[in-house]
Amino acid sequence: MKRRTFLEKIGSILAVLGITEAEWLSLGNRYYQALAQPSPRKLALLIGINQYPKIPALSGCLTDVELQRELLIYRFGFQGSDILTLTEEEASREFIETAFLDRLGKQAKPDDLIVFHFSGYGSRVKLETSPETMQNVLVSANASLVSQEETIVNYILEETLLLLLRSLPTDRVTAVLDTSYYAPTPVLGLKSRALPESVGAKLAAEELDFLQQLKTQKLPSTPIVLAATSNPKQSAREELFAGFSAGLFTYALTQYLWEFTPTIKIQVALSYMENSLSKLGSKQQPALLSSHKNQHLTSLPPDGIIGAEGAVTAIEEDGKTVHLWLAGLPPQVLLYYGVNSRFTLTTTTEELVLRSRTGLTAKAQIPQIEGANSLQVGQLVQESVRVLARKIHLIIALDTGLERIERVDATSAFDAFPHISTVVVGEKPADYLFAKLQQTPSRYGLFSLSGELISNATGEAGEAVKSTVQKLAPKLSTLLAAKLWRLTENQGSSRLALKTTLEIIDNRLPRVIMQRETVRAFKTETSIQKSLPTPIVPIGSQMQYRVENQSDRPVYLILLGLNNNHTAIAFYSWETPQEPNTTDTKPLLKEVVISPGETLTLPQTDTASEWMISGPASECEHQLIFSTAPFNGTLAALNAAKYSTAEEGPIDSLENSLDVVQALLQDLHNASAFKTDMNGTALDSHSLDVNNWASLSFSFQVL
Repeated sequence: MKRRTFLEKIGSILAVLGITEAEWLSLGNRYYQALAQPSPRKLALLIGINQYPKIPALSGCLTDVELQRELLIYRFGFQGSDILTLTEEEASREFIETAFLDRLGKQAKPDDLIVFHFSGYGSRVKLETSPETMQNVLVSANASLVSQEETIVNYILEETLLLLLRSLPTDRVTAVLDTSYYAPTPVLGLKSRALPESVGAKLAAEELDFLQQLKTQKLPSTPIVLAATSNPKQSAREELFAGFSAGLFTYALTQYLWEFTPTIKIQVALSYMENSLSKLGSKQQPALLSSHKNQHLTSLPPDGIIGAEGAVTAIEEDGKTVHLWLAGLPPQVLLYYGVNSRFTLTTTTEELVLRSRTGLTAKAQIPQIEGANSLQVGQLVQESVRVLARKIHLIIALDTGLERIERVDATSAFDAFPHISTVVVGEKPADYLFAKLQQTPSRYGLFSLSGELISNATGEAGEAVKSTVQKLAPKLSTLLAAKLWRLTENQGSSRLALKTTLEIIDNRLPRVIMQRETVRAFKTETSIQKSLPTPIVPIGSQMQYRVENQSDRPVYLILLGLNNNHTAIAFYSWETPQEPNTTDTKPLLKEVVISPGETLTLPQTDTASEWMISGPASECEHQLIFSTAPFNGTLAALNAAKYSTAEEGPIDSLENSLDVVQALLQDLHNASAFKTDMNGTALDSHSLDVNNWASLSFSFQVL
């Protein structure tokens, strides 16, 4: 699929806002700056609608409201009394517009900060005044009005919303819209937040009159609008997570703001969030409109804490048990976040031990009795030790479009594989979707959760379900390996000071493509983020990673990834023998170790180690995983792989990817300074200490 730009204009937003595209591009960073800067008052209006009359229900919109509310209160200092939420039937067109006028318009003062959030359906309608043009609309809770003569819809025009935002008496206004307007046909996979066009329907006369009134008013504000998609025909999707559903955009945005709000440039934020959405099975590209390339995100006052995984929301009577909100954890990690994981209070040196988790909330205890007095509601918590179960399955959702006998056969076939589980789509979290292709005779295949066919994962036309599933065995093993290495990602929480840059060698000079750094290990004032272009790598490019170890210890490195057809790859660091070996031609591998203060290029820059990117066009994913201890088991697993000679290059296919990743997790566990004997955790789980490991993710497009 050809990559679309993040900065594509959405509908008629620019015209309604009355600004040029160049001016628009300078606004994106203000959302972060406004949230972090002191303000006389911070007001918010949050809208979420799951249940619509006579319309299929959504699942994640109320969670979106909760995600935003907890973020604003615990991360950015909003007062709960200054946040108005309208959910379900409360979110009628009349109530939403009245809340704008009375709650925001009349109460806000020039220096106040205002945040508006909408999660729900979007759609399109035609107006009698411009029948040739479809208008974007937000679908309110009372979407339809009864009329004997015609169909009337009680929607909010996107133009009305934008004018309402502009009418507010402050210039510090941000809107977050987790919705879309073009309904996909047919729908496969994740739920879409778009309704089909209302053909022949008329917009309520009250909405048209209200729009005309707004057009006559003074419009002092120039708001920021953050949208869930960058392309008009893309769908905003929602997904079932660990005990809750949420909009992909809202979850990615709020999780990013929990963990990453130091001086990071907008381009880095865009890249990170698209990367996060990709891990959740979606190609959705949010329209977080970019700031000027030289502007940074500002750090949080008053103490400059760089990121958190959550906050203390309640303390039980014993004074030692606390309730946590954990929306700062990467979404792919949350489902597998195990008991006995540990968090550090940012204001003290005390640790909290996780005892249970339900959805985004958890209970934890402080081990020391004398430390209980330090607990306070609102304290931020940062990850210290991540506990992951050793037995983690790849979960395949069976599409409801399959016949009953087809689902029975598919379940039986998938159950024959170790580490593979099946669920009915929409009932439990899943990683991929097994469904029919839209063709005759029937043909089965593996899809991403957003409905995109996985390459080289289909059966033949007319082939039986079991036969197709059996052929998927190598692919399933690779996809499970990728799932496991993604669970190691900890760019936000790692305490190892590492910075990694992906570069193209252009006329012998390196050009930056993407950059990742362990933000919590660097001081805000010294952290440097380069302005990054869109991560696209032309076919035929020579590439390299530049790794800077700014910690006080040597670190060891393993690189794993997926290439264009979801085939596993690895970086092979070949050992050069001291003397020619005429009896054993199999090359050996050596550790990649980076000394304190050293900068290493990967692969080495000599001609024999050049890394050339070949076609066809594809999407690539790399995981760079670092440890303070050698990867002895991982290296042994890599050496056991079937490969021919070292001349095949530093980046090559990996046939035993699952064995390698399982060995890697054990190596990270062995490197951890933390060992627990509580409840047998050490026997059935891996415990990873943020002081001893870092895992950075890179996803980019090859064109």
